[in-house]
Amino acid sequence: VQLLDSGGDSVQAGGSLTLSCQLSGVNLDFCMGWFRQSPGKKREGVAIINSASRTSYDASVKGRFTLSRDNTKLTLDLRMDRLQPEDTATYYCAASRLRWNSCFLQEGYYHHWSQGTQVTVTS
Repeated sequence: VQLLDSGGDSVQAGGSLTLSCQLSGVNLDFCMGWFRQSPGKKREGVAIINSASRTSYDASVKGRFTLSRDNTKLTLDLRMDRLQPEDTATYYCAASRLRWNSCFLQEGYYHHWSQGTQVTVTS
């Protein structure tokens, strides 16, 4: 299993970025998504997707971020619009190795992680 993330950058508040995660060896029927971690804070769930491509978002990003998966290209993309300084963090792509009845934004449900890509939003 390998998750390769990319797309992190430094942008001004109000700007947009798309993070991409190249998936290898993961089961597309299992939960996957994006998490983020800021210095001094716990890693938190941002957006997750299930086998039926149903998505869930943290309240802080709902309406601004869009998660999508391309089962042909094996990519998991996070489109981030109207970025705010509070979105500054290292972002991680994650995938579960188990089948859950539902997908949750808690990191304990995920076993495979990317190396992380930095997003910095300046005011």
